[in-house]
Amino acid sequence: MEKNPNRYTITAALPYTNGPVHIGHLAGVYVPADIYARYQRLQNKDVAFICGSDEHGVPITIKAKKEGITPQQVVDKYHGIIKNSFEEFGISFDNYSRTSAEIHHKTASDFFKKLYDDGKFTEEVTEQLYDEEANQFLADRYITGTCPKCGNEEAYGDQCEKCGSSLNATDLINPKSAISGNVPVLKETKHWFLPLNEYEDFLKQWILVDHKKDWKTNVYGQCKSWIDDGLRPRAVTRDLDWGIPVPVEGADGKVLYVWFDAPIGYISSTKEWAAREGKNWEDYWKNENTKMLHFIGKDNIVFHCIIFPSMLKAEGSYILPENVPANEFLNLEGNKISTSKNWAVWLHEYLEDFPNQQDVLRYTLTANAPETKDNDFTWADFQTRNNSELVAIFGNFINRVVVLTDKYYGGVVPEPSTFSEIDKQTLNELKAYPSVIASSLERYRFREAQAEMMNLARLGNKYLADEEPWKTFKTDEERTKTVMYVALQIASALAVLSEPFLPFTSDKLKNMLNVSLSPSPSLRTGSVDGSIKWNDVSSKSELIKPGHKINKAELLFSKIEDEQVRAQLDKLEKTKMDNSTTNQETSVEEVAAITPQKETIQFDDFVKLDMRVGTILEAEKMPKADKLLVLKVDTGIDLRTIVSGIAQSFNAEEIIGKKVTVLVNLAPRKLRGVESQGMILMTEDADGKLVFMNPDTSGVENGATIN
Repeated sequence: MEKNPNRYTITAALPYTNGPVHIGHLAGVYVPADIYARYQRLQNKDVAFICGSDEHGVPITIKAKKEGITPQQVVDKYHGIIKNSFEEFGISFDNYSRTSAEIHHKTASDFFKKLYDDGKFTEEVTEQLYDEEANQFLADRYITGTCPKCGNEEAYGDQCEKCGSSLNATDLINPKSAISGNVPVLKETKHWFLPLNEYEDFLKQWILVDHKKDWKTNVYGQCKSWIDDGLRPRAVTRDLDWGIPVPVEGADGKVLYVWFDAPIGYISSTKEWAAREGKNWEDYWKNENTKMLHFIGKDNIVFHCIIFPSMLKAEGSYILPENVPANEFLNLEGNKISTSKNWAVWLHEYLEDFPNQQDVLRYTLTANAPETKDNDFTWADFQTRNNSELVAIFGNFINRVVVLTDKYYGGVVPEPSTFSEIDKQTLNELKAYPSVIASSLERYRFREAQAEMMNLARLGNKYLADEEPWKTFKTDEERTKTVMYVALQIASALAVLSEPFLPFTSDKLKNMLNVSLSPSPSLRTGSVDGSIKWNDVSSKSELIKPGHKINKAELLFSKIEDEQVRAQLDKLEKTKMDNSTTNQETSVEEVAAITPQKETIQFDDFVKLDMRVGTILEAEKMPKADKLLVLKVDTGIDLRTIVSGIAQSFNAEEIIGKKVTVLVNLAPRKLRGVESQGMILMTEDADGKLVFMNPDTSGVENGATIN
């Protein structure tokens, strides 16, 4: 059973400072967390919305090596970019700190020392992967290899980002050093471990029983899988020269493992904020009447639901999170967002390209939020959401109300006369929206909540269209006053109820209507005399009174033009071309000499491949793709679609009827929106021309296996 407190500690996952923030981060974590924090402030709750930069992760050191600078220079650069873009985008953190801050180093060191002194750790000498050429132990993110659970060949030593599994580096198949590319060796080293197995009973009760019904299914399912698989001790220290030194004797050259250090950043950031605001930080971390929530992406579920709670339980004086609403991943134009490939929409670049249009991105990301499954962001959808919904529905309604009020009554709210049945019905419907939206928000259904807010704008639009005050103004002055009065009540309600979703729009609308909110989510505290409260919408007979003077109209939203969208698509196309060029250059280098033999595989690895003889029955160019052909191939077992990058070597017409070798049990993959269900095997001749791998197949039927 969840609490119903007046005090909230809301945390958002600490972003790594090895690069800027992109739309995947926003959709997964920061926009829903901000919506929830703003909503709770409007309920007059005591909110601490906490975040900060995670500056001790191994990706920081990798970035520093690539750029030839120090890790400190990396984190200083990206901490500034991230913090500034969050502020400009309207993410209303009460405190945004950083893990390089002195208060964090002390907090994390003291936390470790407390558990160490209480005997909560085990000390073990284990074999860890070591790069002999680099002469150093390899932290998790310095090791890549094949995930033992899903077969992803680009898994890291601590996690597979494809299936979300948390891993140990020694679990990887064919591990390689990210520093030298060499195969690492095992070497003994001493570390301290948190014995998660000792917390299994606690976690089973807390997650699988207490929160079975109120946690999201993806969070509950991943936790259950981990617990059912049996928990094992987890190292809390690492051999690394970047991070918080382990504060005990005999730990030279060792630092706190980043996933022990990082979540403590929530605590240190709260301490920093409380000291500044004259508050007691322990009220937000150690008081049972406080409700704590962690907003994260699905790749952080294990750390926030298994490891961090076990740390808090071991320490003994902290409360536990009531909920951990984790989202799935957001893709971009059909492909996975990739920092390394620059396949992303970066927040700081968006803010430059679309000045003063923060709410359009907030709206689109919420409308398409990956709450239950991975979703896709497209620039076409972004444009449609803005033009067909924000401009045509919300903006159109407000513009007509404010313009007509100014035109007919000099900007003064008119005195209504007799209310018709449609007026009464509309006002009654209006009163239902706060509780409907609140119900969705309290269940972390942000898409649903925003859709209900937009339904209120639709209600207003329909009411005006049906009642046509621009016509009745000439024939029935009293009726027109009533209609405009009702429309202004809807507009005032939208000024309040849109604030969590569209804070910049809400501010513009409040300015036009000459009203304010209480309490102000931007000021965080206090109330304003004569202002509108969230619950006033459902409880008060009127939100804006006759005789109240409103201001002139200004456009809430502007149309997104085709040229703006084209510029963004061109930018992505350039990224794709740059990545393709890089791949081509690599290919040319490899063809210049005979490619070396790859690592030895076992017979069992080979027999997993299912290769069949097939015939190409249809072939056509992929629209707007120079290299891709879409093929229909008869594999003998079925007729399937295969997308192949051979268009620059073959015309579609010349390969119809061609016998080919097909790898049929390759996992399907979408390319430009078309699902490719296999792979045509090719090689290159001495001139670099593609050649079908097609041994003599005369008399061989489609579907024949190649052994």
